[in-house]
This record gives sequence, C-alpha cells and structure tokens, in this order.
Amino acid sequence: MIDRDSSVTEEELHAFVDGELPADRQEAVTAWLATHADAAAQVGAWRTQADSIRARYGAVAHEPVPDRIKLDQVLRRDRASGRHLAAMATAAALIAFVFGGAVGWFAHGASAAAPTGFDTFTAEALDAYKLYVVEVRHPVEVPGSERPHLTQWLSKRLGSELRIPDLQSIGLKLVGGRLLPGPTGAAAFYMYEGPSGERFTIYCANTTTTQTALRFKSIDRFAAFYWVDDKVAYVVSGPADRERLETVTKTVYEQVDKSGAKKS
Repeated sequence: MIDRDSSVTEEELHAFVDGELPADRQEAVTAWLATHADAAAQVGAWRTQADSIRARYGAVAHEPVPDRIKLDQVLRRDRASGRHLAAMATAAALIAFVFGGAVGWFAHGASAAAPTGFDTFTAEALDAYKLYVVEVRHPVEVPGSERPHLTQWLSKRLGSELRIPDLQSIGLKLVGGRLLPGPTGAAAFYMYEGPSGERFTIYCANTTTTQTALRFKSIDRFAAFYWVDDKVAYVVSGPADRERLETVTKTVYEQVDKSGAKKS
C-alpha cells in the first residue's frame, strides 16, 4: 500500500486515523494522501471502522474512569520488587531500542518519531507473552479457578471495571492472571490455554486514547491485535497464526463490550 520511496509510513497512517500523529506531520501526510488514491481509500476504510467502533461504544465512551485507588505508591513498590525486575529490564531495552534509532518497529525515516500508543502497548504485551507463556509451574499469580477474585483484584489495581472473557466456546481455558507494570500504570494480564497446549494472552492497561480501530502486529513467531475501548488498551497475543488469533480477538472483543451484560 505504501510506496517504497515514500516518506509516509503505514504506522503514520494508522496514527493519522487514530489522532496520534504529531502536529508537525499532519499537513505532510494530508498532502501525500491527496496524491495517493489507494492509500487514501485504505485510510478511509480504517476511519469507517473506527467510526463504527465509536458508534457502538458511544453510550459509555465519555464516562469518567472511577478514581478507586491511588497508583503512584503501588507502582513504585511493584517496580522495586524483584518479581518485576524482568519486566523493568524489558522496558529499559525497549527505550534503548527506540531512542537508539534501530529499524524494525518503524519503517523508513520514522524511527526518530515518538512511539505511538500502539507501538508501546503492543511491545509491552508481546514481551510479557514471551516471558510467561513458557512457564510451566508459575505462568500466573492467581489461577483461573479464582476468577471472581482475579476480576475484583485487577479491576481495583487498574481503577477500571475489567472483564475476564470466557473463551471455552473456542477451546481455550483460563489459566489465570497476574498484575504487571504497564506504560501508564498497572496492567492486567490473563493467560488462556488450548487442548494442544497453545497459549494466548490478554494484556490491558489504561490509556488516554478513547477508541481506536483493531490493529495487527507480527514479530517473528508471535503476533498481536491491539485496540482501545473507553480508555482501556487491549492487546491479544499468541502464535503468529493470524486466522486463529483473529478468531480469539473477535471473541474477546465482543465480551469486553461495555454496553453488553456484565461478565464476572
């Protein structure tokens, strides 16, 4: 979709649609789209999808997030604990990666730009997936058998009403969940397992963005879908089988719809 010699990247087009593009790039991207009909049509399709999501969640999009807990001291303690050293090291590596000008997360000329919410949340979620999906004895802090407690605990720590999807209809059993440090505060992390041992995770954390369309990221043998609903960012991660991951994501997406019935 993007010309090889273009200074406008696909990541910038997504950021343009989501309202995350820096002001100094808005005019350049708008002018570029005026001369690239195919890209403009794709951007229009993304905007239509985003508008559909906003329409669907319109009743709750502007509700204030409940101020249930002060997170500053909690996060300071969490980040200081040995249990979270691996996550802190991962975050440090990500910062070094972005500001070191490495190429891979961003296409031509975009590495100097600040990472978008999509880049940051997806990187954190995939790092957590790769870290914990290989664990046999301790993949989670709270087992799936304690689902009501897990829901209440993580909702309180994030200060948002969370829902833990039931994915048994697509052959996935809830292994459990844990609390992680995220880009903007605490993050909730749920793990599911299929009959053949394949694992999928859901990562969610608060963000300032209200809504975005679904976006896909694939890195080596892993992949993730990202979206934002009512200022909560969700990332569903798993093996790089896009069709299977999309099925999982759609099931999760339907169950975290806050205009639907409450799920425990």
